[in-house]
Amino acid sequence: MQKVAIFVDVQNVYYTTRQAFQRHFDCQAFWRHATGQRQLVKAFAYAIDRGDAKQRAFQKILQNIGFEVKTKPFIQRSDGSAKGDWDVGITLDVIEYAQDVDVVVLVSGDGDFDLLVHKVRERFGKTVEVYGVSTLSATSLIQAASRFIEIDDPFLLSKK
Repeated sequence: MQKVAIFVDVQNVYYTTRQAFQRHFDCQAFWRHATGQRQLVKAFAYAIDRGDAKQRAFQKILQNIGFEVKTKPFIQRSDGSAKGDWDVGITLDVIEYAQDVDVVVLVSGDGDFDLLVHKVRERFGKTVEVYGVSTLSATSLIQAASRFIEIDDPFLLSKK
């Protein structure tokens, strides 16, 4: 049985599914697909904490599914710009867990991760599956992945 570790860039998947489909990512459908017939070693969901109740409720759902939710505060700069990403944290965790699994699953379309994906495949000889919205995922990331799984209908919640 394959061992798998999952790393979900919550902000990226939230905004890309909303932009492309006007729908939300179905975390449970994804979970069933990514973990099916595999031994889960670790699953992280990386989120930005804006301090609102709706967001905390969503994070609780993620925890109930089986994710360890990592949060960092949303930072509003004095010039009006904002910062809130987990790229370095995700990278460090992937490198830490890659040696213990057969498959690394990354949910993000962020091209900054293409170097990470190459490194995990080359250095550790691991399979890296990337889930992303194809029209909003970096070509370099798609090409770096062992397997790119398109986020579309099966991974989206129904419109309300």
